[in-house]
Formats: sequence, structure tokens, C-alpha cells
Amino acid sequence: MHERSVSSGLVIVAMAACGLVHAADEPAAAKVPTVFAAYATSIREPWNQVIHAALRRAEQESRVRYEWKDALDTVEKQLAAVERAIADKTDIVIADSVDARDEILAVARRHPATSFLVAGAGEPQKPNVSTFDSALVEPAYLCGLLAGKLSTANSVGIVAGKHESEPHRTINAFIAGVQESNPDAKVRLDFIDSWFDPEKARAAALKQIAAGADVIFAERAGAIAAARETGVRAFGNMIDQHAEAPDHVISGTIWNMQPVVDHVVARVAAGVVEAENLRRFATLAKGGVALAPWHGHDEKLPAELLEMVRKRQAEIVAGTHAVPSDPAEPKLE
Repeated sequence: MHERSVSSGLVIVAMAACGLVHAADEPAAAKVPTVFAAYATSIREPWNQVIHAALRRAEQESRVRYEWKDALDTVEKQLAAVERAIADKTDIVIADSVDARDEILAVARRHPATSFLVAGAGEPQKPNVSTFDSALVEPAYLCGLLAGKLSTANSVGIVAGKHESEPHRTINAFIAGVQESNPDAKVRLDFIDSWFDPEKARAAALKQIAAGADVIFAERAGAIAAARETGVRAFGNMIDQHAEAPDHVISGTIWNMQPVVDHVVARVAAGVVEAENLRRFATLAKGGVALAPWHGHDEKLPAELLEMVRKRQAEIVAGTHAVPSDPAEPKLE
């Protein structure tokens, strides 16, 4: 340390001892942003649970003040909730509904000082609308590799939600994995035309199992119940769903919203409101997505199968293997 720095430090210490350093001379504390999340469906939906968990962690660490409202199942309900939040001087609004996207963008344009995170397809809108999504193609592809090899009946079922680009990307990646590891496997796909209807998803999975599927990809919540009832293997989606059927859920895709939340909260706390494409965080390399924990199933699976998946995962992280992200409606032979 230079002599001048030492002298300056001693002067500050002496001033503090004499009460001559005031609070105004100290660095200002970072702002703690307020966040409001508008959930179109029940908080029990896996998508909502991912966002909610990331925000709750930030809240528990005193980095945000967090409010939320779920079951906003109409455009009018979502807009009313968002408008109330803005009236309460909310700093960050997170809206997850595709259905109200245009209306929420219109609200955002009227409030450029508020940071908006809007889910779904589309580009960021300057100055204050960032976009995000689950982007689960990488772990979905790995799950497909597993599913193709694990199906002794050469029949894999997928129970999906709505015909939207992001579920399409996930499903297409899963199908690509199945077809790569087992070209003889037949894939059965049913959309339930809902983001959250567990009973409808269960019924669709039961129909697929009755038709011969012995592995199910539960892209929507509820399908794992059918796997548990019938004894077939299953893969979850977005969250770790092992507890729903411990003997049957092999793994699944994991979406982690924490990197996005941490990034945006830090920026807003520093006084920065901007428009970004936050999908870039949803990769294996950045920790925004992952394979669900094995919970001991890795000890029961063939070693060569695990080695195949782990090798391909390492290649994806290293950037030497790219998983196609196809938003088109899945096509089955």
C-alpha cells in the first residue's frame, strides 16, 4: 500500500473516532427492489413453482420484496393485478402468460421506468421489456436419449400442454433424443390444450400406456400419476418430480430461474432498467437448465447408458454438440 493511502486511511479513522464522519459520507445502501409476479394458473403448476422458488430465495436473502398473485385466468384479471402492482410502485413485474402478452406490453410502454419480464416468444422491447422462457431443449434431448434406450416395448409417450413454440421446442428435442438412441421406437404425443389440468394429463398418459407406451415424458403435470398407477417409467418436466413416483421417475428436465432473477435484481438494484433477451441463461452451461437428480436410479441403470448420456451432456456444455431448438409443431411418422 502506498504511504499516501495509509495516511488517508488514518485520517478517516481519526475523524470517525471524533464523530466527524457522517452517514452522508458513507456509500449509499443498494436499493432493494420490489417484485410482483402475475401467475395465470395455480401456484402449484411447475412453471410457476420455478419462478416462485427463485423469487422466494431472493426474498429470504433480503434482496427483494416480493408479492404475487396466482389463478389470473383471464386477460382482465392479469391486467388488473399488474396495474395495481404498478400503482404500488413495483420495480419489477414478471408476467408469465402468453395469452395477455400484447396487453401487458402496452402497459409496459406506459411505464418505462418499471422493469418488465415477459415470458414466451418474441423479442425484447426497448426500453424496459425483457423476455425469458424455460428453453428446456438441452435436458429434454438428454431425457429422450434415456427414454429411447429404456423402452423395451419401443413405445414412448409424451403428454404435452398447448400448441405453443416453447413446448414444441422441448418436445422436438425429446423426440430427437428418442430417435437417436432407438430408431425403432414409436413416439405417441397428445396435447391436452391446457397449461395446468393434472387430471386431463393423467387420462392422456393412461391412454398412451394402454396403447403400449412403457415410458412417459410428463411435459405437463399429472401424467406421472398414470406412470405411478401402471408401473411404467417416467420423466418429469421443469421441476424435480421424483417424489410423485419415487420408483418410476427416472429423471427429467429442470428449469432454474435463479440466474435470471439474480441478474435482473442486481441490475435494477443498481438503477438500471433495460430490455434483454434472458433466454441466454437457459442452458446447461449457465445453470439455467439441468437434468433432474437421479435419486439412486443411476445405480440401477446400465453403465453404458449413463456413460452415453454423461458424454453427450459434457459435449453440450463444452459447445461441441448443439441441440436443435425447433419451434415447429412436432411431426411424428
